[in-house]
Amino acid sequence: MPQLDPTHFASQVFWLVVTFIALYLLMWKVALPRVSAVLRERQEHIDDDLEKASRLKSEAEGALQAYEDAMAEGRAKAQDSLREAAERIAKETAEAQAQASARLDRETAEAERRIEAAKRAALEGVRQVAAEAARAAAAKLIGAEVSERDAEDAAGRVIRERG
Repeated sequence: MPQLDPTHFASQVFWLVVTFIALYLLMWKVALPRVSAVLRERQEHIDDDLEKASRLKSEAEGALQAYEDAMAEGRAKAQDSLREAAERIAKETAEAQAQASARLDRETAEAERRIEAAKRAALEGVRQVAAEAARAAAAKLIGAEVSERDAEDAAGRVIRERG
């Protein structure tokens, strides 16, 4: 094998060094700067994307906070509306109850007046009937004529005593 022949080592080492230096210079001047530029661009792109994502996250958090604030405000307004409606309904109900109570009181008082008047009229009728019955009984039993006034007074005393 000619590669392992020691007489050819010097030329092989020479070409090895020349090739190594040529590849080293090619990598140093051409390939590595391009790779470095690509890596730098990629890192700038990643940094820009991270910054953009951070900004969008901040905007999303702000929008979420605004949404939550709007929801809280809407709930508060709804609670206020419900409370006002409940108060209005309670007030209207109280007014209606007061009116109904006043109407019932008036109707009860009127009914009591009518009952009292009917009771007085009935008692007056009973008194007159009792007075006439007493006059007729006295005329038949004792044969004496009792005056209308005396008969009414007697009937009135008995009615007051009996209730």
